[in-house]
Amino acid sequence: MIDLPDRIQHYIGGQSVDSIDGSTFDVLDPVTNQTYLTAAAGKQADIDVAVSAARKAFTEGPWPRMLPRERSRILHRIADLVESRDQRLAELESYDSGLPITQALGQARRAAENFRFFADLVVAQRDDTYKVPGRQINYVNRKPIGVAGLITPWNTPFMLESWKLGPALATGNTVVLKPAEFTPLSASLWSGIFEEAGLPEGVFNLVNGLGEQAGDALVKHAGVPLISFTGESSTGQLIFANAAPHLKGLSMELGGKSPAIVFADADLEAAINATIFGVFSLNGERCTAGSRILVERPIYDEFVERYAAQAKRVIVGHPNDPKTEVGALVHPEHFDKVMSYIEIGKSEGRLVAGGGRPDGFETGNFVAPTVFADVPSDARIFTEEIFGPVVAITPFDTEAEALELANGVKYGLAAYVWTNDLKRSHNFAQAIEAGMVWLNSNNVRDLRTPFGGVKASGLGHEGGYRSIDFYTDQQAVHINLGEVHNPVFGKPAGTDQQGS
Repeated sequence: MIDLPDRIQHYIGGQSVDSIDGSTFDVLDPVTNQTYLTAAAGKQADIDVAVSAARKAFTEGPWPRMLPRERSRILHRIADLVESRDQRLAELESYDSGLPITQALGQARRAAENFRFFADLVVAQRDDTYKVPGRQINYVNRKPIGVAGLITPWNTPFMLESWKLGPALATGNTVVLKPAEFTPLSASLWSGIFEEAGLPEGVFNLVNGLGEQAGDALVKHAGVPLISFTGESSTGQLIFANAAPHLKGLSMELGGKSPAIVFADADLEAAINATIFGVFSLNGERCTAGSRILVERPIYDEFVERYAAQAKRVIVGHPNDPKTEVGALVHPEHFDKVMSYIEIGKSEGRLVAGGGRPDGFETGNFVAPTVFADVPSDARIFTEEIFGPVVAITPFDTEAEALELANGVKYGLAAYVWTNDLKRSHNFAQAIEAGMVWLNSNNVRDLRTPFGGVKASGLGHEGGYRSIDFYTDQQAVHINLGEVHNPVFGKPAGTDQQGS
């Protein structure tokens, strides 16, 4: 039996506290949809206190003034603590989100790696210096910006929180984190980890609550100069509008409807395995899921037959069972959304696998891996983000048609190309409207590379030096080395008026 708290508080200024007005909200277990704890529901007043604590830590505390090496040591201690508690983190994450326990464990370990990566990068980073020999040196000075507002989603919450916390803290900022209201459980562990690692008081603050209350207050707060958000495109549009009056820095990784393009010369076995994993891992609740599979006509029938047969063998089960490959969707609201798309799909394509609840799961948010074939490009299941274990397969005849289909939606986050033609793979990849493309590969990411999308999939990029850029102000400093050499205005009459 998992040891669970019965309530979750905010963490502000080094203290665990309830909401100022005492408000709470219920958190549901995805397997039973029963309330298993209550969480403090933050509002404007709670955000005000958290921002004030973070601002005080930034202006008066040691964190922004530490040498990068000193901050790096603390971040490495954080990574060590996360690694040492990975089993506990995975248990809580799996219970809270419905993710299979083995996949939740991988996400916990990735969270540690995120901190370790930025702990190293902030020490190793170098900035530009430009010289005019004998006359001038110009260099870039990076400075932390202030209070970073971090708003995170409910899919792989702990890992995605680390993705933002790592670079924000490494660069000397203080933070206010607003985790997703569906999955606040694992986020509650950060405070103890940070305290044990030696993070100064007030540098990290956490306010739970609903997006339209706590999240909205954080975005609109005049004392928060930058917001990093991961979530739905529609929410991103609201954040963009609400942040505009304050001219805040924004980094937004939003929705996706990513294509996987399989050409006839591809390694069919590898392509099927990768595209099965790409849409059904993490319960299909992943922004980079290859949920539109475009297959060249000569291999289309074979691909659909083999893909559907393999999808039927994907193991749906209780999240805490190590054999489970697809667990329970995060919340009944999301379950209803995914099921409604499945019903829509039955009139838009040919159902070849799944299509409802799996056998033996009459309650909870369980969805059988669902595959639609022969899906036209104007179908809703082809163009709209479902964010569940549902895939649409569509045939194509030419490269030009495949590219038109790949680019024919409003999203542009990721894409996957399967072909053994080297020239085609590079040219096709570069023509796709996507922030990230994988060639003959599953979604395996180097942390040094930029992560982000185009079109409705996001604004800006994070990852590697792009994260350092986002969380710092870059100040150009110019030093004169020789005689001051500039035009002189307003000289007395009779003197040399020439300047250069």
